[in-house]
Amino acid sequence: MKRLFRFLLTLSMLMPLHEISAQTFDEYFCDSTLRIDYIFAGDSSTQEISVSKLNLMPRWFGKRQRLAEMPVEGNGQISVSDHRTGQVVYRNSFSTLFQEWQSYDEAKHARKAFENVFLVPYPKDTVDIRLDLRNNRRQIIASYSFTMVPNDILVRHIGFSRVTPYTTVQQAADTTKCIHIAFLAEGYKTEEMDVFLNDVDTAVQAIFAHEPFKSLRSKFNIVAVKSPSADSGTSEPSKGIWRNTALHSHFDTFYSNRYLTTLHLFDMHDLLAGTPYEHIIVLVNTSQYGGGGILNSYNLSMTHNKYFKPVVVHEFGHSFAGLGDEYAYEQELIPMYPKDIEPWEQNLTTLVDFKSKWADMVAPGTPIPTKPDLKHPKVGAYLGAGYDLEHVYRSYPDCRMRTNLTPDFCPVCQRAITKLINFYTE
Repeated sequence: MKRLFRFLLTLSMLMPLHEISAQTFDEYFCDSTLRIDYIFAGDSSTQEISVSKLNLMPRWFGKRQRLAEMPVEGNGQISVSDHRTGQVVYRNSFSTLFQEWQSYDEAKHARKAFENVFLVPYPKDTVDIRLDLRNNRRQIIASYSFTMVPNDILVRHIGFSRVTPYTTVQQAADTTKCIHIAFLAEGYKTEEMDVFLNDVDTAVQAIFAHEPFKSLRSKFNIVAVKSPSADSGTSEPSKGIWRNTALHSHFDTFYSNRYLTTLHLFDMHDLLAGTPYEHIIVLVNTSQYGGGGILNSYNLSMTHNKYFKPVVVHEFGHSFAGLGDEYAYEQELIPMYPKDIEPWEQNLTTLVDFKSKWADMVAPGTPIPTKPDLKHPKVGAYLGAGYDLEHVYRSYPDCRMRTNLTPDFCPVCQRAITKLINFYTE
């Protein structure tokens, strides 16, 4: 019997990036999306990757140029190679809740499985698809490859009918060179969709009040996907509250009461199938404080709390731009950034390779490390970021990625966001 997948589990290094500068989108891909549903499982020391199913969705809403380049490294990478030549024809990066969970104590004595979904343009011919997971030392710790045949009859078609109703909130100036964002309703009943649309408007105004999003707003296409829930709100396990919602989101992720996430990524993308989307912002109908953001996965935020606006902007900094948290807690030291490794996040440094970050933005004579001066803020290297008070540095005394009370992204974050927007749209 002909098999769809040819799996290979390996710990080898990333395949080299072949000469791909002359390639065009139409040479290798159709204007459709291949959605790959993965299961990541394991504990703090082991990882297993499996493919759950493949899906064909109409239209492709991701990048169409610089296909094999990645502007952000991420904690994992997916690559598509031409099966005949081995040439890498598409590549993207991501982070996952699974990889974050591995840094917590629970992962030392428990095994868990997590859903993950990745989107790539639908190939015209047979391709090899490879997924690499990296640890916090930026080392590949697990890889999984399989061969995909585009005309295989077991690829599920989804999004061609029964598409979740959606409203276009903002149309990009050029829809062929733009960034597609979909807001998704979570914990809103059918009769509460007007509330959802109002919350979307609030979130959009909050994001685009910040530079560089404000100046580059015309490069974004935005829709609001009206996915109904049976119950209003979201689950709060620490209070014994469990609600039936579209994405089954909940607080208390990893036993942190303010960490609001969903583990149901297959359901999320089923609800989005057929809508124009690449980046996802989930709005949760609750007044309880919380949220979460994962690079190239989703941004999830509460809506009816006084900190809704700064939180949705902060989480978008994570999910869209791959920015790291710039705060640290004495009582919550999470060992996510080894002191002898330079983080890949563009707004964090351990000073191991400071030249690769924002050293060029530091004024001559500024001491490194730098002491905070809120009266005369300047770009430097300020201790206390990435949850670590002793080894990780941020670039500015305060930033949208550090506190809710800061109205702006710092100069380094603004530059990183600008580069990313230009990468996808120029």
